[in-house]
Amino acid sequence: MSAATAAPGLDFEHPILELEGRRRALEQIAERTPAQEEDLRQLKRELAETTRRIYSTLTPWQTVQVARHKDRPYTSDYLSLVFEDFSELHGDRRFGDDRAMLAGFAKLDEHKVMVVGHQKGRTYKERQACYFGCAHPEGYRKAILKMKLAEKYGLPVICLIDTPGAYPGIGAEERGQSQAIAENMYEMSRLKTPIICIVIGEGGSGGALGIGVGDRVAVLQYSYYSVISPEGCAGILWKSAQHAERAATALKFTSADLLRLGVVDHIIEEPLGGAHRDPHQTASRVKQYLLRSLRELLNQSRETLPQTRYEKFRRMGVFLEDAAAAMAVGGGAGAGEGNGMNGDGRG
Repeated sequence: MSAATAAPGLDFEHPILELEGRRRALEQIAERTPAQEEDLRQLKRELAETTRRIYSTLTPWQTVQVARHKDRPYTSDYLSLVFEDFSELHGDRRFGDDRAMLAGFAKLDEHKVMVVGHQKGRTYKERQACYFGCAHPEGYRKAILKMKLAEKYGLPVICLIDTPGAYPGIGAEERGQSQAIAENMYEMSRLKTPIICIVIGEGGSGGALGIGVGDRVAVLQYSYYSVISPEGCAGILWKSAQHAERAATALKFTSADLLRLGVVDHIIEEPLGGAHRDPHQTASRVKQYLLRSLRELLNQSRETLPQTRYEKFRRMGVFLEDAAAAMAVGGGAGAGEGNGMNGDGRG
């Protein structure tokens, strides 16, 4: 990965980038005077405060920009930072291999696991090969084939979601894109092995849901998870992608919204300034979450996992208009929020 500081920043990050430039200039001075040392300390404090202020008030559209940042860690980065001994598996046994979907065996400390995740590619050549993270039907068929292999050997499945959506081309539709995603969701709901899903960047529509049915579903703090991209929503509702910012606000897809609505179970906090500023610390937090979740899930019976998973997803989207009923079910939630969820998003 290239250093985040070497890349042009986002529009709203200009105050941060200016302070980072001044900090680097001072750090490059071989022999600093006491006054320069004090200036450097003051600059670091100011940088931290400015970054915290900006990132604590991000709009939904700014969150989308962070989720799409070109230096944000991808699945391949987590494979090297979080896991060991990754052994990639290829192909769907029907059509071919899809580079937009990575899958293979790996080790997570003492646990042997199956990792499945979208891959966008970092260089333009890699992105072309990966279709910018938009998987074809063979990618989803590959994913479920490897998940069933994991179930056969009693291995937990870890899914890393990062896609603007499934590939929308004619060839993908001819080969059964929607059916492949639907079958994945059905089969994942029945797997008798723990499944942990994390949205690490973009979580777009059915492309994300195709590997998003899990016992634990988490989202990184500045990721988004939505039924459609802001541009797609704007094109449908307002006939122009220029209204993407307005659509982002309407879609309620930020991590805080997702947790409040019970769509995800947990938010994994990102380092100050986003995952693209400190991929190693982000990977450490992802690893801690995975290990904690595995300890919880591996203590459960393999036979009860599918039913618990089914009940978890059935609770989503329940809406009670009657205030008294909402209070009874939601334990104090108001009439628009009586979805039976606790404060941490779990039932």
